[in-house]
Amino acid sequence: MATTATELPAWFYPGPEGGWTFDDLHLVPADAPRYELIDGALIFMSPQRSVHDVVKFNLRSRLQAQAPPGFQVMSEMAVLLSDRTAPEPDVLVVTPPYQRDRTRYLPSEVLLAIEVVSPESQDRDRKDKPGRYAEAGIAHFWRVEIEPSGIAVHTFELEPTTGTYVATGIERGRFTRPLPYVVNIDASTLES
Repeated sequence: MATTATELPAWFYPGPEGGWTFDDLHLVPADAPRYELIDGALIFMSPQRSVHDVVKFNLRSRLQAQAPPGFQVMSEMAVLLSDRTAPEPDVLVVTPPYQRDRTRYLPSEVLLAIEVVSPESQDRDRKDKPGRYAEAGIAHFWRVEIEPSGIAVHTFELEPTTGTYVATGIERGRFTRPLPYVVNIDASTLES
């Protein structure tokens, strides 16, 4: 049976009583649209534009190529901020070794969360998610903006006394940032 914009599939409505939790996600069919769990609600993601995918892939590849042993770079893996909130950063640098069946990371295992901003996710990627990541103690956050003239990487570091992010740069060319390991990225080449 086809669904329309106003018709929800039977598995979704009304959803678990009290909202969805991470442990409820096994109830969502594997062929459901891509989503994130935010405050007990499933937030469905719009299809990605090709530039979003290319930038995300290039960031992940370049960060992984520079990662020393003990660090992994992943894409779109859940970060369990609470049982009712598990956003999926576009790219994340984590400390646990690779595990084939892993489905989530704890904030303490995430060193860097990166969001590539899309038109349909601007508010979440610019305002909501950075606040949540900072509150959870994730040390570094990058917000990648796709501008008409190229790519801009906004870098942030957690200020421990306030628990908020402070800006460390807006990069459109080559830049270096100290994570627990030093990374060197050229923002001007992330789209190619």
